[in-house]
Amino acid sequence: MTMDVRATFGFHTTPFTREIATAEQMHLTQFEQALGGLRQAIEKRMSAALIAPAGSGKTALLRRLAEELPEARYQVSYIKVTSLSKRDLCREIAAVLGLPPAGTYPMLVRRLQEHFEQVRTEGALCPVLILDESQDLRPEVLAMLGVLTNFQMDSKLVLSLVLAGQSALRALLQRDSHEAMARRIVHYATLRSLSQGETREYLEHRTTIAGAVSFPFDAQAAEAIYEISRGNLRTVDNLALGALEAAARAAVTAVGAPHVIEARRHLWP
Repeated sequence: MTMDVRATFGFHTTPFTREIATAEQMHLTQFEQALGGLRQAIEKRMSAALIAPAGSGKTALLRRLAEELPEARYQVSYIKVTSLSKRDLCREIAAVLGLPPAGTYPMLVRRLQEHFEQVRTEGALCPVLILDESQDLRPEVLAMLGVLTNFQMDSKLVLSLVLAGQSALRALLQRDSHEAMARRIVHYATLRSLSQGETREYLEHRTTIAGAVSFPFDAQAAEAIYEISRGNLRTVDNLALGALEAAARAAVTAVGAPHVIEARRHLWP
């Protein structure tokens, strides 16, 4: 069906998939503001958080952040968090950094701190650790991250930590027991769902970079995609691609609202 969509609408690549280069991502104002705030915190060698609903483009923004930080100045590591113990998360971080993941918890913390400080002092690089899906962090793990960023009795800025997650991350950081960690975060960036105008702009952008000569969705289809998705990027992608496939099956080159409704039937309720 992918080939049918490309042939029917003249795309040279299939639109609305996750396979999009960071250079081709749409630069909406809210994304630029979030990205700018995260970069400013990192440039100051401090920590930041990105809090956004599921499917709002959070991970795509983190990918762009990592790619835009110059390799000559930063060592960026990315980890997708699961509900690990503090020792297991230390082991996961060590493995990503190419360090021996074995040892006791105190030994692992010390090894990680020594690595980050060595990168900073000997390699003249700023270590950046991005933890995605951080809403799944256990409370004791969040406290451990505060320990991990503590260098020379908190007198030295070495590691920039970026915590990214859904709204539950905000609630986690608002607990009294995590005030110390929350105060280490100097910038809180947020993302929201797209407006109706932004949704239309996004549809146009994704079809244009895929090679469309003309916009394949009629006004009713674009409106239906927004009404069903409420501006959630992931749902917009799924609906749009499904509607294109429905139109291709019908051998028509204009996507209408009925095609969006047909696509809706195949999505999660």
